[in-house]
Order: sequence, then C-alpha cells, then structure tokens
Amino acid sequence: MKPGFIAKNPSVLIFILILALFTLGVTLLSNAYGTGFVSTSMVKTLGKTLCLCLIAIAMDLVWGYTGILSLGHFAFFGLGGYMIGMWLMYARTREIVVSSASGALPMTPQELNDAIASQVFGVVGSSQLPSIWHFAGSLPMQLLFVVLVPGLLAFVFGWLAFRSRVTGVYLSILTQAMTLALSLYLFQNDSGLRGNNGLSGLQNIPGVTAGQDALSVWFLWASAVALGLGYVLSAFIVSGKFGSVMRGIRDDEARVRFLGYSVETYKLFVFTLTAVIAALAGALYYPQAGIINPAEMSTVASIYLAVWVAIGGRGRLYGAVIGAAFVSIISTWFTGGRVPNINLGFYTINWVDWWQVLLGLSFVLVTLFAPRGLSGLIDLIDGLRAPKRGGDPLGPDDGALQEKEAEA
Repeated sequence: MKPGFIAKNPSVLIFILILALFTLGVTLLSNAYGTGFVSTSMVKTLGKTLCLCLIAIAMDLVWGYTGILSLGHFAFFGLGGYMIGMWLMYARTREIVVSSASGALPMTPQELNDAIASQVFGVVGSSQLPSIWHFAGSLPMQLLFVVLVPGLLAFVFGWLAFRSRVTGVYLSILTQAMTLALSLYLFQNDSGLRGNNGLSGLQNIPGVTAGQDALSVWFLWASAVALGLGYVLSAFIVSGKFGSVMRGIRDDEARVRFLGYSVETYKLFVFTLTAVIAALAGALYYPQAGIINPAEMSTVASIYLAVWVAIGGRGRLYGAVIGAAFVSIISTWFTGGRVPNINLGFYTINWVDWWQVLLGLSFVLVTLFAPRGLSGLIDLIDGLRAPKRGGDPLGPDDGALQEKEAEA
C-alpha cells in the first residue's frame, strides 16, 4: 500500500499544527478576544507577516523549485491589493455619502455615482469615475478580478517569455522591467487608481461595525487559513511527479526537454499559479496595512522577496516561511526604533537607516556560507537523531549488522 500524502510529507502536518497554535495564541493574547497582552497594531503586523509568508511560498515555487528568478512577483501582490482596495474604498465612500446626504429625497443612482467619484478622485483633480471602476461596487466581481487580472498578466507575460525561451538573468531583467513599467504607469494620475496617492482607508470594512481590535484578529484568521491552504497546495504540487519535473527544469532544463516534457507549459503553469497566490496574499495584506500606492510595487520589493527566500532556504517551503517571517519581524523591530542606536564617537549607527545594509549583508553571507539558509538549522537538528533503520540489513548479506546491533 502506497503511503498517503501526509505520510510522505510529515512537515505539512507539523506546519499546520504550529500555524494553528500560533493563531490561537495570538487570539487569546489580543485585545478583542483575550488578555490584551498583544496590541492591535502587533496583531496587524503578525497578520501581514503571514501574508508575506504566503507570497514567499509562491516565490519559492517559481524560483526555489523551478529555477525562475522572478523579480516581478510583488507586482502581482500589489495588483491583488488594488483589486480588493477598489471595492473597499468605493463601498466605504458610498456609505459616507449616503449617511451625509441631507436632502428630503434619496439620491438618484447618477447623483450617488457622481458624489462617490468626487470624493474618491477629487484628490487628483477629477470628478469622473474611470471605466475600470465599473464593477468597484460589486464585491464578488472584485474578488474575481483579484485572481483574473494578475493571473492574466502573468499568463500573457509568461507565454511571450517562455515561448521565446528567455531564461536566466535575461528573464529576471524582463520581470523587473514589467514591474517597473507597471509601477510607473500607476504613478500617473490618469491611470484610474489615484496615481501616487494610491488607495487609502482600506482598514475600514464596509458594513462591518466591529472595531479595529476585532477586525485585526479576523484578518489574522483569514491570513492563517490562506497560508495553511497555500502551504498544503504547494506541498502537494512539489511532492509528486509534477514537482520532480519542476526540479528537473531547475537543474537541467535541456535534459527535461529532451525527455519529451513540454518545459514551456510547466513553467507557464507555475508562473501563473504563483502570480495568483501572490495576488491573494496581497488582497489580504493591504486591508491590514490600510493603504496601497505604486511605491509598494517597486522593483526593490521583489528583490527583497528573493532575499527572504534565500535567507530562509530556497527549495524548501518551510524555509521560505521561516525567511519571510524572520525578516519581517526583525525589520519591524529595527525600523520601529526599538533598537538603540550605537554611538561610535565619530559616527552614530542609526538602525532605521542601516537596516537595509544589514539585510543585504545577510543575503551575501547566506549565499556564500549557508546556501540552505535558516532552514539548514532544521537539518542540523534532524541529523543529531539516531537513524531509524527498521531492522534493514546494513551490509551486503543477510547476516550483516542489524539495527539492534547498531544501537548496542
């Protein structure tokens, strides 16, 4: 009898258990449902960290397992945030406009639409609602766009790139150029997404009267569920034949093509799937952040994503999670002013300014001396345990040393 999925991948069960205990622990320590030991801002930080762990898994699938160093996956992350942000801002503004209407007669649909447009786009000198906002008032449609828009962009870009057999550093440059072009376009006021002002007030959920204390915990739950499902799906993909082909493409693409596999199809599927996963992570991240603007989709952000995966240990799903969580929490600590500055006499090290230098140095050191990243520590711990040989022969004949003798 062939072993089941969980039997072949015990790390999945361990990960889900740790994630569940973590989520339960934060809930019981939160202001909304527990002792209040963990502040609401910290709960939001932890929820956002789970979203970053999810996009790190997507990056590990496309880079660590398939060998495609994409420097554009944060563009898909941002697009997911923009798609859900459009509904959040439109619906919230609609509530404000309706509640502030002082006329005896209710507003006509056109008057309501014009008032919403003036409120949302007055900051960029416009009173017209762009055509791309046509479905902004429909939550189901915007949720569908969270998947469709980034997925379609990734599919078209990947199809053009992979069919031309662009690989290596050239593909990385192309993905970076795509991200830069999208970011520059969104900075324009006529992009229909408020230019460099971005979308704000996303932390206010339309129709929900609960305060931020409860909302932060709800989003933490949603982020934990999304991360758990994303981890299980990714583990399922990489543990089977599909995963073997992915690793084959990473290690020797020409040989995999020679064996008859459609390399371009596999790469296109992984690239598109990970773009959708990244978009879903963004759709959960930005309501917790409260704002999104084109700066969030800069090429530097995608480079940071690669750094997280490298520090955690690429080619291992739990490594990507460890790397993203570690860097996110440490970054919050350093940039939040919690680390005292170091006065050297002739110069003062301000960690808010030097944190990025420290992160870059960590990436270089991990690449040179610890290619397995932080996840290599798990290998070290695992290597200290006695091997489970199950009584199998340890020599060339039946009379060879057995496990019982090996333990003696």
